[in-house]
Amino acid sequence: MSAHFDLSKEEMKSYGYKIVDIIAEHWDTLEQKKPVASASRKEMDSIFLQEAPAKGMPAEKVLDFVMDNVIPNSTVISHPKAYSFVPGPSNFISTMADSLATGFNIFSGGWMVSPAAAELEIVTMNWLLKMYNFPVERGGGIFTSGGSMANLTALVTARRLKCGDDFSKAIIYLSDQAHSSNIKAIRVLGFKKEQIRILPTDIEFRISINKLKNAIAKDRLEGLQPFCYIASAGTTNTGTVDPLDEIADICEEENLWFHIDGAYGGAAILSEKGAKALRGIERADSLTVDPHKWFYQPYEIGCLLVKDASWLSETFSEKPEYLRDIEGNESEINFYDYGIQLTRRFRALKFYMSIKTYGLDAFKEAVSYNIQLADDVEKMLRKSRNWEIISPATLAVINFRYNPIGLNLEEKEIDKLNQEISQKIMDSREAFLVTTILNKQVVLRMCLINPKTTMEDVKQTLDLCNKFGEEILKSKEKGA
Repeated sequence: MSAHFDLSKEEMKSYGYKIVDIIAEHWDTLEQKKPVASASRKEMDSIFLQEAPAKGMPAEKVLDFVMDNVIPNSTVISHPKAYSFVPGPSNFISTMADSLATGFNIFSGGWMVSPAAAELEIVTMNWLLKMYNFPVERGGGIFTSGGSMANLTALVTARRLKCGDDFSKAIIYLSDQAHSSNIKAIRVLGFKKEQIRILPTDIEFRISINKLKNAIAKDRLEGLQPFCYIASAGTTNTGTVDPLDEIADICEEENLWFHIDGAYGGAAILSEKGAKALRGIERADSLTVDPHKWFYQPYEIGCLLVKDASWLSETFSEKPEYLRDIEGNESEINFYDYGIQLTRRFRALKFYMSIKTYGLDAFKEAVSYNIQLADDVEKMLRKSRNWEIISPATLAVINFRYNPIGLNLEEKEIDKLNQEISQKIMDSREAFLVTTILNKQVVLRMCLINPKTTMEDVKQTLDLCNKFGEEILKSKEKGA
């Protein structure tokens, strides 16, 4: 009697080939699609909301339903005109590698179960350690679901090493531009609001060194325990990098754990300009990077690197009876001892296969292209009478707003105007372009890390923004 979920070999091949054909067609026609999907909860409920069926239906019919209803209602994050948040450009080889890892259902937690999976995580982790000039022999790390889990893992480790079991007086510092995942991690760890110092940034959105020194000194005088600073190596809002060398000096002098959140900007190390901006990154105790951002990997793959691998194993290792036979020796790493997850998918495979297939030089060229593209966009915007740069191109992120010279619009009018432009762009579905707030101003933000994005793509998007801006202003003139 066959298992309940078995299909014949021919059925599996037919179904699998159809899915591969669909994915290949998607990659081949990516630029021809509209990037934005939008739907209300009511619309989605009308399509999907139903009880779980007691009886099944043909697999092909289910697949057709998904292709008709799920995929079209999902924003194409890898589209060349997807500029918002941090796009996920991905790559085809890694996509197929993920299919292999899932197809063989490889468990990537312990050496005994999957030695090759563990070995590839060690190998790829060593590649990353070398990129950031972390010690390969002593250092280590772990692939996570993303930057949020990597930051959480780092802070759990930092708290244990710096505070032990009593963290009631511990104080943690970060800037007002730090990623929200850090605040979430701090809360998950049980810190109170009073133990968090969110420090203001300067006009360039970098942490004020003097204010950091003052905050640490004040806390020490009050009998508290400063223990960690979280620096940003490429903020989500502006791509800004904190002064890493100066912060490292303070952390060494004050005995603080130095964590760098490079989830967004860490991959810029691959370019000459990015490497200069990230000077001092090698001095961190722990570093988050997110391969599913600027290393062009599909979701989910984040990464935490540490100067000493034993920091992770001593923090997370547990030895229940049911795992006693698979401890192995010290060189055979069980990655469930390095982080929170016991059951782990084989994330290293896609990173490994894409680097082996394309070569690291291809990744370096792509990152360098992205940084240069943003620089070129800034130059173009500065030559226009309609656009004002609010935050210059930094690690492929640029912020600007529509504010035509000579109109002398009030700040509230400019904010509303840019919000309406963004809404019209999204409604057109021609580009994924939303706003953020900098210096209390509503601005348009472009994150240009997709190597498929061209200057022509950006020009077309800005032309559309100009068109909408003019229409909005004319309609207000008529209504006045």
